[in-house]
Amino acid sequence: MELYFVPLACSLATRIALYETGAGEATRFHQVKLSTKLLADGSDYYAVNPKGQVPALRLDDGSLLTEGAAVLQYVADLKPTAKLAPPAGTADRYKLQSALNFIATELHKLILAQILDPTTPQEAKQHAREVFAPMKLALLARELEARDYMLESGYSVADAYVFFVLTLCPIAGVDLAAWPVLKTYYERLMARPAVARAFGEELALARAGV
Repeated sequence: MELYFVPLACSLATRIALYETGAGEATRFHQVKLSTKLLADGSDYYAVNPKGQVPALRLDDGSLLTEGAAVLQYVADLKPTAKLAPPAGTADRYKLQSALNFIATELHKLILAQILDPTTPQEAKQHAREVFAPMKLALLARELEARDYMLESGYSVADAYVFFVLTLCPIAGVDLAAWPVLKTYYERLMARPAVARAFGEELALARAGV
């Protein structure tokens, strides 16, 4: 497989999932330059993924899988014994899909994408930071006050996705101090070897600016 990613973007969750399953060792990683949508060899990323977004996962049969929620579930299903996703067709699997949709639409797109997109008007950025962020993060904190992870069944790819969100909140100017449970949760995730490894690698790439 081949993963197309941007350092510390939402594709970080896929890298975490790949390391959690052990599939990361056999995966080739292709970095996309966010500002130009070019790959390291100078080729156009749009030729790979016309959407221009990450993650994109090239499967072993040559097909391309896009959209984070789908990619994360595919990776989780590569190794069911890792228990990164409940079995397909179960009520818990639909709860995972619900969690992934909430993260993608209410946390990632509504808050982070609005604030970090340079084309977003300042008024919209301020509204996302001062209105949407407290509202949605309070919902997240409430969920995590009752359990250690997003799902009652335990750690899953949903947690890998939330890790990305919480990592970027300070960069987006979103203060998490009002929710100590989120700090404890973040530390719990960072204690996982796969999470720490993926984060460390992508942080180094982001700092290097390559």
